[in-house]
Amino acid sequence: MMQKAEAHLLADGRLHLHHGPIDLMIEARGLGRAAAFRRAAARFAPLLEELVSELALLRRPGGTQWPEGPVARRMTRAIAPHGDVFVTPMAAVAGAVADEICAVMVKGGGLETCHVNNGGDIAFHIAPGQSLTAAIWQDGTIGRVRLAAESPVRGIATSGRDGRSFSLGIADAVTVLARNAAEADAAATLIANAVDLPGHPAVRRRPASALAPDSDLGTRPVTVGLGPLRPADVRKALSRGLRCAETMHARGLIHAAALFLCGESITIGTRVLIPEQTGERDARIHVAQDGDHP
Repeated sequence: MMQKAEAHLLADGRLHLHHGPIDLMIEARGLGRAAAFRRAAARFAPLLEELVSELALLRRPGGTQWPEGPVARRMTRAIAPHGDVFVTPMAAVAGAVADEICAVMVKGGGLETCHVNNGGDIAFHIAPGQSLTAAIWQDGTIGRVRLAAESPVRGIATSGRDGRSFSLGIADAVTVLARNAAEADAAATLIANAVDLPGHPAVRRRPASALAPDSDLGTRPVTVGLGPLRPADVRKALSRGLRCAETMHARGLIHAAALFLCGESITIGTRVLIPEQTGERDARIHVAQDGDHP
C-alpha cells in the first residue's frame, strides 16, 4: 500500500508537502494564505496516485495517446512543441506538479504572491503591484532575477547531470524561465541534454536501463561521470546548448536560460544573473540545483 501524503506547516511559515518522491516547499503572502495552504494540501493528497495510474503512458514519447489526469495533461502539453526530439512527458513532471498546486492555491483569491518549489522546479503567482526575486546558486555564485507582475514568466526549472534524474548531456545545470513550470522543466531538460561532447573520452556514460530498468530513457546512454575538460571543450559544449536554447527562445517557448559547465556560464534572453537590486516588499525564491524529479 502506498504511503499517505504528508503536510506540515513549518516554523518559518512555509508549507511542506511530501509523498514518495514528491517534496514541495510552498510559500505564500496575502490574506488568503491559510485557505490557500488548505487547498494545496487537499489537492496534493491524491496527486501521486493519479500519476502512478498513468505512468506507463507518461514514460512513452508524447503524441501516442492523451492522458486523463490534469497533471499528466500539463506534462503532455509541455513537451508537445518538442516533437522533433526524443522526449517523454516525464521531462515535465516536477514542473507540472508545481503548476497544479500553485493553480489550486490561486483559485480562491487573496494572495499577493506564492511559489511552489518542487526540488528547484518552481511555479509562482504574482498579483498586480507585487514582485518576486529568484536567487540562483551555481558553483558558489549567486545570481538573481527580479520578476514583476507584468512579466509573462511564471515558471523556473533547473536540469543537469548533477540532478536526481538522468541527463543525456554534461551540463552542471541549466536554469530556464518560461510561461509555466512544466514548460520550463521540459526545456531545461532538453537544453541540458544538448550541452554535450559526443564521443569525448572525458564523458562516462551508461545505458539508462542499466541504472533504472523502468527508466523512460530506455537504453539511451546517460552521463554518469565527467573528467577534466579543456576550456575549448567547455565552450564547445556550451555552444551546443546555446543553439538549442536560441531555437526555443526564437519560437517563444522560453523567455530566458542560464547554462553552467565547469565554472563557465552563458545566458540568453532576459538577463538571468543580475546584481541584487530589489525592494523590501520583494519575496524571495531560492532555486536549488537538484535537477528534475517528481
